[in-house]
Amino acid sequence: MASALLTAVDSTSHIHLIVGSNPLAGARCTRSIEVGAKPVLVAPEDASLHYGLIKRIEEGEAEWMKRAFRDNDLTTLGRDEVDRVVDAVFVTLGGKNPLSAHISNLCRRLRIPVNVADAPNLCTFTLLSTHSDGPLQIGVTTSGKGCKLSARIRREIASSLPSHLGAAVERLGTIRRRIWEEDHAAELSMDLEAEEEDGGQSSSFNKLITPEDIEAAKTRRMRWLAQICEYWPLRRLAAITDADVETALRSYSTSSTSGISTTAIDNRKRRGRIILAGSGPGHPDLLTRATHKAILAADLILADKLVPAPVLDLVPRRTTVYIARKFPGNAERAQEELLAMGLEGLQAGKNVVRLKQGDPYIYGRGGEEFDFFRAHGWAPTVLPGITSALSAPLFAAIPATHRAVADQVLICTGTGRKGAAPDPPAYVESRTTVFLMALHRLAALVESLVDDDREKGWPRSTPCAVLERASCPDQRVIRTTLEFVCAAVEEEGSRPPGLLVVGKACGVLWSGSQRWVVEEGFKGLDDVEDGIGELMSELEIGEGVRQG
Repeated sequence: MASALLTAVDSTSHIHLIVGSNPLAGARCTRSIEVGAKPVLVAPEDASLHYGLIKRIEEGEAEWMKRAFRDNDLTTLGRDEVDRVVDAVFVTLGGKNPLSAHISNLCRRLRIPVNVADAPNLCTFTLLSTHSDGPLQIGVTTSGKGCKLSARIRREIASSLPSHLGAAVERLGTIRRRIWEEDHAAELSMDLEAEEEDGGQSSSFNKLITPEDIEAAKTRRMRWLAQICEYWPLRRLAAITDADVETALRSYSTSSTSGISTTAIDNRKRRGRIILAGSGPGHPDLLTRATHKAILAADLILADKLVPAPVLDLVPRRTTVYIARKFPGNAERAQEELLAMGLEGLQAGKNVVRLKQGDPYIYGRGGEEFDFFRAHGWAPTVLPGITSALSAPLFAAIPATHRAVADQVLICTGTGRKGAAPDPPAYVESRTTVFLMALHRLAALVESLVDDDREKGWPRSTPCAVLERASCPDQRVIRTTLEFVCAAVEEEGSRPPGLLVVGKACGVLWSGSQRWVVEEGFKGLDDVEDGIGELMSELEIGEGVRQG
């Protein structure tokens, strides 16, 4: 099968005839309107119209011929300038409907492009799955072999492109147009000088400019623009601003005729970038790849006090690291200090990473920080982190949900704004409740939960666990009940950061009769790494044997 000829058709003011009234007809109508065409729908008056079609017709964007299709519709409903022949036909009735084949044959004779749904053999053209970003359009077709596959391929391509690439295309088009205008003005100036020379001595009599000089300059200028489009990375092209366009044109206009330099744009002041990233529960292997890349590329890292040392050890030596000076009574001032330092770094053109414990939006004030930087002109990129609220129970062999035991999870803070105690949640037997930032006021929290005066007070026998430094080598788990949890923490001491998990899920994979049990250490990820290392060694040995 020969490849199809892919084209981009200017459909402004074209008449698109749409036969049918189903949802596909609605989609075809919408697409026609998007490209500037006028859709004309042909369907019986008693047809059940898709709601999208009804809306388009009511708003006057589409016309409805309330009758069955007629052969002369193809030659009477079009534009006057093309003798009333329609510009394209979309048949949405399906290939099995006899009318579809009939309309296809008529269109072929009249050389009218026709598309019949689910019938490639009746089509003279197929629609591409398109990605649009301003003047940039990318289309994918499988030649009628599978629209779902073409849509997926289009999504994969689009997701790999940098954002704002369409705006960059617009700006590069501006450069191209300005170059053409300057070249055209130079040609007019040359013609004017020639006319002056015919009438007497030219004002530039000692300067010889030939048509060959003008043509060589035009070629050199367009080659310069072509090199920008061909060799610059797409992300660099996507970052071009209007100011960069002016810089490039000035550089181009003032450069010597031997070549055009693009260093003027390269040397522009770099704009700062801010990333809010979650560092996960503690173990560096639990960082997302995106956060790890952000750490390696940062110029300045502003880290929470509780981000563990193994994570900070990943920071390159060249990178400036500042740890939040948050201690009781200084939290708000320390937060203001971090935000001010971040803003200062951005204004200096630095890549700033605000590294937060856990996930930025789970009691990490990430939303507040996003709003702050956006208000100052820098919209942050937010990278998720594995929150300890869900990962810490896992490392302690506590399934947050478990069939017939727990069917919901509630994440609460143990400390409200300015240290105030939040209202305690009601007791739900099938719920696992995780309290973050609660161990420093554990006694008050437990007292509020088991208050006998409450309508839904928590049973003192409810299983619970205190999880501290989850996923780190010095992880500790204290398994107990609400009745004894305060005594256990008082006797064993505190090892922040920690959290409290309460609910029957705490006893699913563990049971005991003691008042409390303490479990020290964490080796889970080390076992995974050892297993991967052994597997890789076996593969290398096996490969060596095969090669030998």
